[in-house]
Amino acid sequence: MTLVRARQLLKVQADFGGFYNANSAKLILSEVQKEHGQEAVDQLIRDMDLEAIFGFTPGTRFEGGLALGREY
Repeated sequence: MTLVRARQLLKVQADFGGFYNANSAKLILSEVQKEHGQEAVDQLIRDMDLEAIFGFTPGTRFEGGLALGREY
């Protein structure tokens, strides 16, 4: 998945907000994590203000649709 496509998909989820959309956003960020790494995930979280919408913080790892602890 390209970062442009991930951003498009995340925008749809963020526009709706809510629990189910947060799960979808986690799956998208999992794919970004696998293909582009933590820096790309952190940048998307910052750029799209996903902390305010879903509570995701930079440094959180996403694997298999799960939000895991921060990576230090």
